[in-house]
Amino acid sequence: MVCYLGIDIGTHESKGVLADYRGKILAMEVIGHDVDNPQPGWFSQDADIIWWGDFCRLSRWLMASAQVSASEIRCVGLSALGCDCVPVDREGKALFDAILYGIDSRSQGEIEWALKKYGKDAEKIFGHMPCSSDVAPKIMWFKNHHPDIWEKAYKFLTASSYLCGRLTGNYVLDPYLAEDFLPLYDLKKGGINSEGCREFCRPDQLADLLPATAIAGKVTETAARETGLSAGTPVLTGTGDSGAEAISSGICQPGDMMIQLGSTGYMIYLSDHRIEEPRLWPGTFILPGTYGICAGTNTAGALTQWMRDQWYRDMDDENESLFQRMEMEASEVPAGSEGLICLPYFAGERTPVNDPKARGVFFGLETRHTRGHMVRAGIEGICCAIRDNVELMKAHGLPMHRIFAVGGGTKNALWLQCLADILEQEIRVPAVSFGAAYGDALMAALAGGAFADWNELSKQIQVKKTYTPNPENFPMYRKQGKIFNKLYEATKEYMHQLS
Repeated sequence: MVCYLGIDIGTHESKGVLADYRGKILAMEVIGHDVDNPQPGWFSQDADIIWWGDFCRLSRWLMASAQVSASEIRCVGLSALGCDCVPVDREGKALFDAILYGIDSRSQGEIEWALKKYGKDAEKIFGHMPCSSDVAPKIMWFKNHHPDIWEKAYKFLTASSYLCGRLTGNYVLDPYLAEDFLPLYDLKKGGINSEGCREFCRPDQLADLLPATAIAGKVTETAARETGLSAGTPVLTGTGDSGAEAISSGICQPGDMMIQLGSTGYMIYLSDHRIEEPRLWPGTFILPGTYGICAGTNTAGALTQWMRDQWYRDMDDENESLFQRMEMEASEVPAGSEGLICLPYFAGERTPVNDPKARGVFFGLETRHTRGHMVRAGIEGICCAIRDNVELMKAHGLPMHRIFAVGGGTKNALWLQCLADILEQEIRVPAVSFGAAYGDALMAALAGGAFADWNELSKQIQVKKTYTPNPENFPMYRKQGKIFNKLYEATKEYMHQLS
């Protein structure tokens, strides 16, 4: 049997898929793990224990579950949470806990330095206004706070580059993810920008650029012993989890958009041209000839999990049914939560606000409001934060043809209906909702010759359900949307004083 392996390392869990030459899933598995939060604004993980450890466990488990031998796996695809920074030694092992993506704001001092250093040119140099999703300030944080680690580091990597390096011994980075490393790379020339590195790191400390679906190398003897794979198995460069999940959802043409409802919210809009918008993250994408207009919120599932932990903790029940109880109670509340509005900035906010000091707010509370009201308001707040990004894209003339929702949030029908009503767009949910790992397996199959091209690959992906917006709710959500935006502007000065 010919099959393809895809493994994705996410924020709170890792997933793996074995698929055959037509994309049929033979086995899949999920492993949960923790995120360290040693102090406010810091979020990190042990790359060797969690990232590599999960990869090795999933690889072995999937082969055993599907009763597939290592020799039958023709190619390995991989993805992981993006915008991270982990310094590694020459063997690819971590020298320090990995600093996670935009939710980690420890490099705010370095971001402020960059804003002062580059002034009006900062937006051009970084591709957008510098923010907590940028890797260069994270590297500078090591330089400023742990100079011994900075000096010793053989490479500064993001998670997918780290995994590929552990598998093959080659350190490469997908150009789609290199957008997060600006100004360390020159994307027009397709290489490292020595001048851009000057303030942050040595050019030799960076991975080389290689397309996500290119063969980056082959499984080494050492990696084969640890993963159970056959030495010599081809391995893709890999990409970020959101990019891989976009592939798994079926977006394949300009006007398509993926909304990933994971721990955070992440959006990828496919365009046939690049826009200049510093409040978003415009850049390249995995599919040749397309551009990805990306955006992100800092809370999505993380907020619903927080609400579960705070307001449902005393209920003697399993986690899944607690989420079902939350959805049931929120569904009994009318659209608009009877005047209750939530700013979901419980971990700061990314686009288009780009404010790591933003704070969460419940506004309009009355004695009639219940726990269900607050849950619904939280869900609606997340959808309003997503709408801010969508409306900004529309303002640049980008048409919204098809929107696909993926991630754990798609289990919540109320959330998806709220999203459809607030965006005033149909929301499609793919039939296979296993996410980025499935996209990794599909890309491995494409690289292995199972599909003739991207169009043939996309035809394997079916829609399970479509959520149609309810026009009766449009006027109310439009009115509350204006209050939502004005509420942040009215309170941000006070939010900043709390830090």
